[in-house]
Amino acid sequence: MKLVDGYQVLGLLGRGGTSRVYKVRREFGPVRALKLFDPRPELEALQGRGELLARFLEEAHSLAGLSHPNLVRVLAVHEDAPSYYLMEHFCLSLADIIGEGPRLDDPSRALGMDQVIAYGRESLAALGALHQAGLVHGDLKPANLMLGDGDGLRLGDLGLSHRRGESLAGPSNLVLGSPAYAAPEQEVEPLSTGPRADLYSMGVSLFRLLTGELPEPGGPAASSLAPLADAAWDEFLIRAMAPEPGARFASAKTMAQALEGLASQWQQKREAVCAAWPELNKAEATAKGDAVTRSQAARIRLAEAPTALGLDRLMRPQTWPQQRLREQETGVAQDLDTGLLWQRGCSPQPLAWEQAPAYVRALNLRRLGGRGDWRLPTVSELVSLLGPPQGPDGFCGPSLLDPLAQRLWSSDWATPLAAWYVSLDGGYVGRADKDCFFMVRAVAG
Repeated sequence: MKLVDGYQVLGLLGRGGTSRVYKVRREFGPVRALKLFDPRPELEALQGRGELLARFLEEAHSLAGLSHPNLVRVLAVHEDAPSYYLMEHFCLSLADIIGEGPRLDDPSRALGMDQVIAYGRESLAALGALHQAGLVHGDLKPANLMLGDGDGLRLGDLGLSHRRGESLAGPSNLVLGSPAYAAPEQEVEPLSTGPRADLYSMGVSLFRLLTGELPEPGGPAASSLAPLADAAWDEFLIRAMAPEPGARFASAKTMAQALEGLASQWQQKREAVCAAWPELNKAEATAKGDAVTRSQAARIRLAEAPTALGLDRLMRPQTWPQQRLREQETGVAQDLDTGLLWQRGCSPQPLAWEQAPAYVRALNLRRLGGRGDWRLPTVSELVSLLGPPQGPDGFCGPSLLDPLAQRLWSSDWATPLAAWYVSLDGGYVGRADKDCFFMVRAVAG
């Protein structure tokens, strides 16, 4: 069992130029992320270990000195060898939510407009707090935007951060940041860029969330790729991603105000879309029960999941199911196509996968809907609840199921340490460590 200063290492989360990030736990305490100073030999030869350690510790203390609900919190800094700092641990990033992998040119999942706006608000609030403290992030991208258990967003990984206005020396061939998201000036002065470089990266990230694609010079506008975007979104993104820093938004606050204008326009547009939306989901009076889904929990390995579950390359249903739910008993909804009964609510708080059975047993003891056969649903059963994030099903009309339960554990597992979940707001099937915290909704029938 590997230990770092008394912390049990549960796995490697990532590797950067100056550090490794481990998932750790001490005794029976909560899971944390430990960022250990461990520079790559080639970078150490270029800049020297002492300089790299000084920047690593400055990064740790800078982040530890900030307190904001949308910034990852540093819980402890250890300066002596082994040098590290301890942070909150988050299971998912926005890169996970959109299915962005190492090949950034591959398409990702586009999110619904409500999600894009919400994540944009929180990201800009985090950037505003960072810039107000005199810091520039330098590497903003979906992979560095983390999601907490309650779905709140946290900006993390300040490994490339620097004080606003400072000019730092580096080798002439030094390239920092993620090229797909970095502002043009980061190629010229990677260690001396200003806050507007972060706003450029924010614009690229929002384009990605909205369309599932990365923007290209002279390429299609967001409105031609995202059915619910319009010319106002194009103007917003063009300004955010202007090649010259002076042509971009003046600050995170200014960009956030412009986003709020888009949010107001979207609210009006949504009302118009929903007013014209045909009532396709009105249930018939009697249940069909002719659709069959697997009810027994199973191990499904990652490589076989798309075929076994009828999913596409981005882990979405190849054919979106039509939801026809009706209320049967208090707290219970029935799917007229599958015959399944669903708990309308969910667990009162997110749970680890191994805690889910106890919650379901409690439902049976309470006899929800007069039944005692509630269980944790399989992935196949949960997929029957999915709909396209950008379709009107996702935002028109009241839902019979609690809309706050957006990521739900299934009874299926992938490895001894990981299980499958379904994201209702993202419209996909995902895999996560069993000690992650998601909601639980029971099924019967």
